[in-house]
Amino acid sequence: MSNELVSVNPTTGREIARYKTHSDKQIETALRRSADTFEEWRKMTFAQRATILKNIAKEIRKEKDTLVRLATAEMGKPLAQGHYEVEKCAKTLEFYAKEGAKFLKDEVIKTDARKSYVSYQPLGAVLAIMPWNFPYWQVFRAFAPTVMAGNVMILKHASNVSGCALAIERIILKGGAPKGLLQTLLIPSSRVDALIDDDRIAAVTLTGSTQAGKKVAAAAGRNLKKAVLELGGSDPYVILADADMDKALEIAVRGRLVNSGQSCIAAKRFVVHKAVRKEFEQRFTAAMQAATYGDPTNEQNRIGPMARVDLRDELHDQVLRSTAKGAKLLCGGFVPDMPGAFYPPTVLTNVKKGMPAYDEELFGPVAAIIEAKDDAHALQIANDTVYGLGGGIISRNRAKAEKMAATELQAGNCFVNDFVHSDPLLPFGGIKQSGYGRELGSYGIREFVNIKTVYVK
Repeated sequence: MSNELVSVNPTTGREIARYKTHSDKQIETALRRSADTFEEWRKMTFAQRATILKNIAKEIRKEKDTLVRLATAEMGKPLAQGHYEVEKCAKTLEFYAKEGAKFLKDEVIKTDARKSYVSYQPLGAVLAIMPWNFPYWQVFRAFAPTVMAGNVMILKHASNVSGCALAIERIILKGGAPKGLLQTLLIPSSRVDALIDDDRIAAVTLTGSTQAGKKVAAAAGRNLKKAVLELGGSDPYVILADADMDKALEIAVRGRLVNSGQSCIAAKRFVVHKAVRKEFEQRFTAAMQAATYGDPTNEQNRIGPMARVDLRDELHDQVLRSTAKGAKLLCGGFVPDMPGAFYPPTVLTNVKKGMPAYDEELFGPVAAIIEAKDDAHALQIANDTVYGLGGGIISRNRAKAEKMAATELQAGNCFVNDFVHSDPLLPFGGIKQSGYGRELGSYGIREFVNIKTVYVK
């Protein structure tokens, strides 16, 4: 087993840095510090915690350029998207600083008691296992509600963004947080089970693949520990016959190419009514072909590299296996003759059940077009997946689309005439093999608390 984690620039293929993994002794020190800090942090008032969250947000903004360029170097994020991600982290910290106390206010419930109410109390140290695709946002959207509720956090970040992980810890300390509020452990995934087994870890939150989620859920279940799992997705976008085609195309391209296509809630399957399929297919393909890819530090490029070469190669294999089964390639679908982990915007049509492009998550800039006979058939196709993270309905008839989204589309996040995105005000999470539990909003801050009944006779 290697005792180093390596960061490689996916644009150039060159090594950026090597990070020595933490020893058992260092992990033990971190766990002890975490337990001690929890005893201090949980006794702080909401106002005291809010002040520190707001100070962390200020530090994020001060170092925005440095943070963005680090993410671009480690996982290839285009600069403009990096700036948006970092600003969103700051705003989410400020949101929970402002609203956290209200979300966790004691809730009086009238019973036959003299007094009865629900009190929300923190649990302890939450282990956060986070992915590389949004190296700051994924961490802070879990961190902000978790620590505002009085918990502390241990971060196990993706190995290829270790620089970002250490930067997050440094920024949090600069904001005035106690040393054990968030600690980064540089460890391989093989050492996660032992952490979950440790009594000082109270709960687990993971954003990652469905396979990773199953392993973490098994370990958490073995220890009877609360877990929140935000896993993969194969988001369907249902484009009805009456859709505003200009709007549909804007949503489709933005939704598919966000973060160079590497997002669990990116638009992936386009289920298009047969009456408008040809028009959508032609115009969408032209728009995807026009999206430039290349050096992510050049703001003329909409798409950067994929995060790693092996991930690019897995995606290309899915495309090849789909075309071998009868899918038609309309654009892209090749490995560019250039350094780095680049893959061009790719469109597949005539996609059918049994093809990887229909059944599997395409985690990169590849879109699958599936024709539907009518609205009912479109919903049947959209729901014909093991995933249930997000999805969209695009139609001029907003009332009909809203009803379909609210009652028929099987996903945790259903958007009408827009692409799926997370918002601190709203709960975020999935169903089926996209996981369980919720982040963000008032629901997210209540995931890692003891919802305690207090009854006074």
